[in-house]
Amino acid sequence: MRIIIVGCGRMGAALAQDLLRRGHGVAVVDRDPAAFERLVPWFTGDTVAGIGFDRTVLLQAGIERADGLAALTDSDEANVVTARAARQFFRVPKVVARLYDPRKAEIYRRLGVQTISQVTWAVNRVVELLCYSRLETLLSLGSGEVDMVESEVPHLLVGRPVSELTVTGEVLVVAVSRHGKTFIPTLSTEMHEGDMIHMAILAASGERLKALLGLR
Repeated sequence: MRIIIVGCGRMGAALAQDLLRRGHGVAVVDRDPAAFERLVPWFTGDTVAGIGFDRTVLLQAGIERADGLAALTDSDEANVVTARAARQFFRVPKVVARLYDPRKAEIYRRLGVQTISQVTWAVNRVVELLCYSRLETLLSLGSGEVDMVESEVPHLLVGRPVSELTVTGEVLVVAVSRHGKTFIPTLSTEMHEGDMIHMAILAASGERLKALLGLR
């Protein structure tokens, strides 16, 4: 994949290096050429100095053949303009914009821009660390509204069907790991002792899931 990262702050630089390490093609854009000094010496991706939502700059970064773009500057407005340009004018398949003010998230979603908010993610993560027992968050999706979590099947659910851990629109069991193998269950799949259950949950439904698992 070829990914364009707009904004070479600490997050942008770290993301660029991680993607490059994974074998992806990376181009980093920043209005300040000095920002590229944050990249490690072995960085072999492209760097382009300029404003991230400038058409000429984006073309120079290779947006016409990009598979994804992350707008990670320190300006919510610049990020959303860049993200919308990538989606609407250049048809980049995967686009995400960093958001400092989580109150704007719903507005931007209506504009077709997927956002990430460090504040929202951090709050949900702290709640999870403080309140969830025997649950591990693997991934947060969107702006932190949905989490992927896993838990070992508690004793009270051994022999019970997966449907007992399913709440429409709130909790969904997406996979079960058993004896070193992982599979997608049906609602009637029986849970066994030692099973690891992988679930997608609304962040707001953490207490509901704890109740289902008997962790209160």
